[in-house]
Amino acid sequence: MGRIAYVNGRYLPQARAMVHIEDRGYQFGDGVYEVCELRGGALIDEARHMERLRRSLGELSIAEPLAPGALGLVARRVIARNRIKDGYLYIQVTRGVAARDHCFPAKSVRPSLVMTVRGIDPEKAAALAAQGVAVVSMPDLRWKRPDIKTIGLLPNVLARQAAKEKGAYEAWLVDSEGMVTEGAASNAWIVGHDGVIVTRHIDQAILRGVTRSTLLDLIAAEGLRLEERKFSLAEARSAREAFVTGAASLVMPVVRIDGAPIGDGKPGALTISLRARFHSIAKASR
Repeated sequence: MGRIAYVNGRYLPQARAMVHIEDRGYQFGDGVYEVCELRGGALIDEARHMERLRRSLGELSIAEPLAPGALGLVARRVIARNRIKDGYLYIQVTRGVAARDHCFPAKSVRPSLVMTVRGIDPEKAAALAAQGVAVVSMPDLRWKRPDIKTIGLLPNVLARQAAKEKGAYEAWLVDSEGMVTEGAASNAWIVGHDGVIVTRHIDQAILRGVTRSTLLDLIAAEGLRLEERKFSLAEARSAREAFVTGAASLVMPVVRIDGAPIGDGKPGALTISLRARFHSIAKASR
């Protein structure tokens, strides 16, 4: 059975799922999105994802496409029609269809809503985490509001492609002061030799990662030491452990930065423990 997508009120074979040529998402990247983990048929941290979606829409003055309950119902129908147990739900909302003009449409238009689901093999992700991944550092060239989860991701795309060409899993973006902001598609973390976990504090320079927030709950529940602050690329390279978080990566150990090993070059014990315990605190909803 082919994949089924939801597009503006219709459930369609993904090969025939299309949006209007003057959709502002296509013309301007004028929209937002969410990616929610699907595990064993349940959505992980759904409430936090929907809260962030509403925040992103509000920051761009885009109307909510459906009431929260209806949005959740559509998501479950898309999941059911695709018969996928493990994977990701993708939600995209744009300002809608209007004649091309940089300014917002003069008349109210209906936001465009698209949902798709993609399956994954959890064993492959587990195998990757067992060996750890490499990251490379690159200048952070994004606009000044990456805290809004917009679909305008060209700098992120270029960074991820450059990382791939260098044989790395992810790119860590570095600001003009030499401080790591976050990954191109993840939040960045390190563990110092004193066992303190460090990740950048929430500001307009990083995305408010849902996986990040849930991991903070786990760190607090475990009584682990945490510092939310900036850290430099030099500090990261000398750390005991490093990892990235995101809906797609969960808690993924980083074992090399710019070709140099982190710690002993193997996934750190604390990182492995956090990954193993993550779903014990994440909220699953069906």
